[in-house]
Amino acid sequence: MAAGAMNPVVARALADARPVPAWLDTPERPAAEPPLSGEEHTDLLVVGGGYTGLWSALIAKEREPDRDVVLIEGREIGWAASGRNGGFCSASLTHGLGNGMARWPEEVRELERLGAVNLDAIAETVERYDIDCDFERTGEITVATAPHHLAELRSLRDDARDSGLSGFDLLDRDEMRAEVNSPTFLGGLWDRHGTAMLDPARLVWGLKRACLAAGVRVYEGTPTDLVSSRGPGVAARTPRGRVFARQAVLATNAFRSPLRRVRPLIAPVHDFALMTEPLTPEQREAIGWRGRQGLADANNHFHYFRITTDHRILWGGYDVVYHFGGGTDESRWQRPETFERLARHFMTCFPQLDGVRFTHRWGGVIDTCSRFSPFFGTAHRGRVAYAAGFTGLGVGATRFGAEVMLDLLAGERTERTAPRMVREKPLPFPPEPVRWAGIGITQWAMRREDATGRRNLWLRGLDRAGLGFDS
Repeated sequence: MAAGAMNPVVARALADARPVPAWLDTPERPAAEPPLSGEEHTDLLVVGGGYTGLWSALIAKEREPDRDVVLIEGREIGWAASGRNGGFCSASLTHGLGNGMARWPEEVRELERLGAVNLDAIAETVERYDIDCDFERTGEITVATAPHHLAELRSLRDDARDSGLSGFDLLDRDEMRAEVNSPTFLGGLWDRHGTAMLDPARLVWGLKRACLAAGVRVYEGTPTDLVSSRGPGVAARTPRGRVFARQAVLATNAFRSPLRRVRPLIAPVHDFALMTEPLTPEQREAIGWRGRQGLADANNHFHYFRITTDHRILWGGYDVVYHFGGGTDESRWQRPETFERLARHFMTCFPQLDGVRFTHRWGGVIDTCSRFSPFFGTAHRGRVAYAAGFTGLGVGATRFGAEVMLDLLAGERTERTAPRMVREKPLPFPPEPVRWAGIGITQWAMRREDATGRRNLWLRGLDRAGLGFDS
């Protein structure tokens, strides 16, 4: 085989994969709403039509049905992260229990409670608005694929128990393989209650329908890069009009924020995924997976994977790509070398699925921050609220972020606004070229830790400084 040539087995598996997200590749995809033309006046302007913006608009109407709400989206609702993710709807607000315990040990029990309340509210909303998004509360298993992972997972389980948290069960190799059969699995930690699996695109489309039914005026194809103070309110300029509002919510996440102060806190990183063809009954029998849990391995450069209701496997993660200057250019959302690597890793994990082909390959951009969990704030003398930095766990946490922003705009101190996690900001990433170099060194150090199980001086220094990099 010539140097640089793709393995023919991998090439065959990827040959017919369409370069679009599987979730969006359906005739169910709704037509976009027309763009804004002219002037709008409203009580609340929501900038961004992903989960964060849609939850903000819907909850604002639920709290005050008479409040006038306008939502503007630069492209099409659900086209970015909300329609491209793996469909893991986690209760965690802190990017997992381990990160929460490391950063807010005195608050972790309350943060876990708030996350559980938030997940229950998502389930209730899905039922109340009849959103058909295959919502299943299966839990999630963090899988040990190297011997040093076993001690890490045992320590995390023990820490959870010491904090009074339940529902975390340690699985040995045989128990793990009884749940999902792979020769690479050495054990696992099953969070039985903290994650639901769903179809992310159908959730975002369902939220859009609920917003429209509640009276939210939605404009797609309506970008803005400027939100400024105007009299007692704020104004946003769009290509063909303007919006004047008493208050605004900014839900731009990985994309360039209209607020200069937010930009250094976000590093947009690119993530990639594959989707298989539907498995046959014999193939399903070979891997088990009857519990349909979400799975992720315990590496820094980790894979996340799940099985869909039509018996496909989504396989994503591992490569976390940051481009110099923090670009979010859609042309970078197809990366052949990453798709090849993902396919090879899939075949190593599930050799009994030899011959399975992939139907879709896609990428997208994630709004990572240095503490791996969302942050919040206000601007323009309290008239504008923002939330960002969800770092790959936004399917569930965006709803919590919406509630926090609405609390902040109302000037209310609530159980959601009280935690330090909400009141404090992450450390900013350094400017270029230091940012690009630092992320590169960190990625190298993380790969070394995955291979050896040892955290080197660079990573320990970042830990002490409260900095990190993840997806």
